[in-house]
Amino acid sequence: MTTNKAFSVCVQTEPFDLGLEYNQFLVGDRSAGAVASFVGRVRETNDDQSIKQLELEHYPGMTEKVMHEVLIDAQGRWPLLGARVIHRVGALSPGDNIVLVLTSSAHRHAALDACAFIMDHLKTRATFWKKEQTPEGQRWVKGRDSDQEAQARWHAKD
Repeated sequence: MTTNKAFSVCVQTEPFDLGLEYNQFLVGDRSAGAVASFVGRVRETNDDQSIKQLELEHYPGMTEKVMHEVLIDAQGRWPLLGARVIHRVGALSPGDNIVLVLTSSAHRHAALDACAFIMDHLKTRATFWKKEQTPEGQRWVKGRDSDQEAQARWHAKD
């Protein structure tokens, strides 16, 4: 876990509590006029197949480093007061939360755009691997072209 209270990343196996994380994220911050959030969840179907379980693996150390770099990139683009990312690994069931992104800024556009930017970049840059358990057996989840396109839109004007 990155320890800067205002900008932090964490990879964990345990579930996270949305309300608790939100409240802890804002402790002592009275300047944030906007907080944006994104929660990613395990779907019960993917590519028309039922999902019994999703297993997420990561490359410890490298994963957190990349996640932190994404936060630094977002900080360089928007006047953020804080950002937090929690990403779960291990065996997850349909309906379980996988990822939480929180961003805060004085104004909503910065918080909303930074939240989307962070999630788009996590999907394409962070070292996570997903394996789905289906009734037909297990399969590795491949990256989607739509994730690459979403990430690329942030760099179209660079």
